[in-house]
Formats: sequence, C-alpha cells, structure tokens
Amino acid sequence: MSIEDELRQLDEDIARLKQENREQREQISTMGATDQTEIAALINQADEQAGVISELEERRESLRRRLGDG
Repeated sequence: MSIEDELRQLDEDIARLKQENREQREQISTMGATDQTEIAALINQADEQAGVISELEERRESLRRRLGDG
C-alpha cells in the first residue's frame, strides 16, 4: 500500500471514528436514569476511542511528513 493510499484510508477511518464517537457521546448525554456503572463504562469506551483517533491522527501526520520529505 502506498503512502497516499494509507493516508486516504486513515482519513476515512478517522472521519468514521469521529462520527461514531460523537454519536456515542450524544447517546450517553441523552440517556435517562441508567445504571451509573453502565454509563461509566460507555464514557470510558468513548474516551478510549478518542485515544485511538488521536493515534491515527498522529500516524496521518507522520505519513504526511514522510510524503513531503520524499
């Protein structure tokens, strides 16, 4: 896979994950009286997903730098 292909894939993955994360957080905020343990688990899951997004964004920037140096 070329750097350009990987960048395109990363852009798609990041956009998809950001949308999923937004939807998940909206769902959490609109939940009524629910088990606090369940809400905490959902928040933790959303936070972990945000961490994955950050890692993918760092990878994307690294590839962009490599592409610029090439």
